[in-house]
Amino acid sequence: MSARPFAKLVIGLALAAAAVSALAAAPDGVVIGKGWQFRLLPGNPQGGAHPEAAPWRAATVPGTVHTDLLAHELIPDPYVGAPEAGLQWIGLGDWEYRTRFDAPRAALASARSDLVFDGLDTYAEVWLNGAKVLDADNAFRTWRVPVQGKLRSKGNELRIVLYSPIARLLPQVQAMPHKLAGNYPSPYGDEPKEAMTANFVRKPGYHYGWDWGPRYVTAGIVKPVLLQSWDAVRIDNLQLRQDHVDEARADVAAVASLDAVRDGGVEVRLWQTAPDGKRSLAAQQRVALHAGDNRIELPVRVERPQRWFPNGYGKQPLYRYELEVGDGKATIAKAGARTGLRTIELRREPDARGRSFYFAVNGIPVFAKGANTIPFDMFQPRVTKAQLRRVLQSAADANMNFLRSWGGGYYESEDFFDLADELGLLVWQDFMFGGGMQPAYDEAFRANVVREARDQVRRLRNHPSIALWCGNNEEEIAWKYWGPGKEMTAAAPDFADKVWKGYVQLFGADLRKVVLDEGGGIAYWASSPGDDLAEAANTPASGDMHYWEVWGNPAHPPVKYLEITPRFMSEYGLQSWPVQRTIAAFAKSDEQGIATPVIEAHQKFLAGKGNERLMQYVAYEFGETADFPTFVYLSQAAQAEGIALAALHHRASRPFTMGSLYWQLNDVWPGASWSSVDWFGRWKALQYHARRFYAPVAVAALRDAAGKTTVSLLNDRTHPVRGELRLRVMRLDGKLLRDERKTVTLAPLSASRAADYVDADLLGGADPASTVAVFELRAEGEPASRGLVYFRAAKDMRWPDAGLHAALHRDGQGYVLDLRADRLARAVWIDFGALDAEPADNALTLLPGESLSLRVASRASLDALRKSLRVRSLAEALEGGKSFTKTR
Repeated sequence: MSARPFAKLVIGLALAAAAVSALAAAPDGVVIGKGWQFRLLPGNPQGGAHPEAAPWRAATVPGTVHTDLLAHELIPDPYVGAPEAGLQWIGLGDWEYRTRFDAPRAALASARSDLVFDGLDTYAEVWLNGAKVLDADNAFRTWRVPVQGKLRSKGNELRIVLYSPIARLLPQVQAMPHKLAGNYPSPYGDEPKEAMTANFVRKPGYHYGWDWGPRYVTAGIVKPVLLQSWDAVRIDNLQLRQDHVDEARADVAAVASLDAVRDGGVEVRLWQTAPDGKRSLAAQQRVALHAGDNRIELPVRVERPQRWFPNGYGKQPLYRYELEVGDGKATIAKAGARTGLRTIELRREPDARGRSFYFAVNGIPVFAKGANTIPFDMFQPRVTKAQLRRVLQSAADANMNFLRSWGGGYYESEDFFDLADELGLLVWQDFMFGGGMQPAYDEAFRANVVREARDQVRRLRNHPSIALWCGNNEEEIAWKYWGPGKEMTAAAPDFADKVWKGYVQLFGADLRKVVLDEGGGIAYWASSPGDDLAEAANTPASGDMHYWEVWGNPAHPPVKYLEITPRFMSEYGLQSWPVQRTIAAFAKSDEQGIATPVIEAHQKFLAGKGNERLMQYVAYEFGETADFPTFVYLSQAAQAEGIALAALHHRASRPFTMGSLYWQLNDVWPGASWSSVDWFGRWKALQYHARRFYAPVAVAALRDAAGKTTVSLLNDRTHPVRGELRLRVMRLDGKLLRDERKTVTLAPLSASRAADYVDADLLGGADPASTVAVFELRAEGEPASRGLVYFRAAKDMRWPDAGLHAALHRDGQGYVLDLRADRLARAVWIDFGALDAEPADNALTLLPGESLSLRVASRASLDALRKSLRVRSLAEALEGGKSFTKTR
């Protein structure tokens, strides 16, 4: 959705909210979600320059300061144009929220009542009826405040003050004689580059800016505020611990944490709803509770369980369990949880070169195919389940089975994990440490993080998609190899030793213990990339790797990917721009250009100069271009082809390599980035390529810098696959020079070397600038897989006019687009301009004389679609950027 309609929607909701009761029913209490107002805290230094923020105005809770200001049109849309510099005052301000609510009769009559805050971002004072009841300092924790005896029947005032983390922390950071390294310094002067505060506060790190998103240090009440009341027992948590799962049986322990008001006996019943909807009583027990915290464990056995598998390995059946606590007369408390029954292991097996790193689910070694996820918006509360579904469904549709939820954002919502469970997407979950170095030497800081971790592990542990908990992103290698650790050791060895020991305590011991105690058997990993605190980190021999010498420094061309063979590649990437329609949502036509201010404002790499690096990668393969639309198109082609090369190399290196997670799946806002799905959910060329290079059965034809081509056959199925491998060598105009076929059998869960060639073996004297080798694998029951080998960079080839023809028509099921190429058409891109229209495939290569029919999903008319249809290929782009398509 666009941000401007969003602003109008929020205004309507917020103004309506102010006129109705503040309470709404919720399954586990009542939500205090109506009647909220906000303002800049009186006396704040920002008030002089921004008097418009001083009056009380309607607010939306859950929400953020930025979105509330936007709803009242007090600020421009943060995503449109280049308003970022002018909005930094918001992060320096202190903000105040308030509402009034009447207490339900149950809250007044019950023995216990708590206010529950799941998302206070971040330094917050909470006042109830004029008395301060909470000082909060962690956006990732659940804060529970007893309020029995403090509530009125009418007109309770709840007031929350949110203090600027920059203003609060900057004086103490500046006073440090030796500064801890941060991530991305602010270019706007709101804090000095040598005294970054983000490392010291437990809030989403990406708010402070990253190389794919803006700097909006927001504040807010980002999750619902609940009033929970109970007179006897509250179920604090229900864990479904899987002690044993195989084909014959599953032994599950339902572990309940109960908060009892007083001593007494209760009847506890556990109901099971199987994936087919059948409900049965799974366990029943009479339990004696004592006042305070209680822990009970109910054993459950499931015969012949329907096991949960990752995408591509089986189905994702889910069991639901409901716990009821009764006093002999009625149910006095209940809670539910859902899970999938499976085993999952991180296997670290020693061999001659080091130790393996792979995941086995239900005993099956799974090659992890997927991507990294970042936050789905700068302002967390406005992420919808529909938005999450679109992106995660895109991942599953692209044959992914694994996502790495990166540590510089926030712990994702229940919606995210519910969708991952349903789609069979395993999740590597970082704790929220995205980079730099934290003050882990401080005992209070560590204790705060441990409580955060316990909250989050307990919240998420029942999800079968959770595969790994990881301490942080890139902090170990930053300290060891990027300079800060060495510089501090030289300048202040005692303090450096203290910093490192604190790091080891937090990430090597404290968080590991939380996962061991609470995680239900899921593995823990200290840092990514790393080898779980072994001396060497980010090495191919053991552990996981991040590889950024392609794209980053020294900016090798993508063929360099073929020289790096890791155990598990958890980060690598190439950048591109989103489709033209997405760019048009934030930049007018006269604002678009490779180096225009608005475009540079949405290009965060190298502080806005990232297009220079991106042009370098376009030039490696396609040459120079000054035309912005063609630059956008070629950036996507370069990204897609480069990542395909790396991913197929990783897959072809199985079983030494057992994972390939490119950076990144999604976007936080519309702009240039490493994503394959943009902020609107639109697929880039990379996402279409991913569906092909992550196909369960595929061919990998990889040509290295020396002109050697290796052909491998890939099979992720758990059964053998028979098929035919075909080699054709042809000219770009279609003349066939060689055609060979052979029957092949692919072993289960394997990558097998099929052939090796040098260029002369394939060319046989043909002109390398006019010739292509085509490898095609057709396997029983699988889509055909094709790999093309070119013998020159695209800019050095003699491309004939592709002779593309496109015809759009309607049939009984919708629209069909017929495509045909007279000569080889590389990087074919189908576009419908400003219309919502999605072809079933895109970013294609058509061989000479090849025809293809694709379904097109759209609500637009046939006439409108025909008028807007544009199809282009690489040959025409390299000739001058114009589209060359015959359509009807």
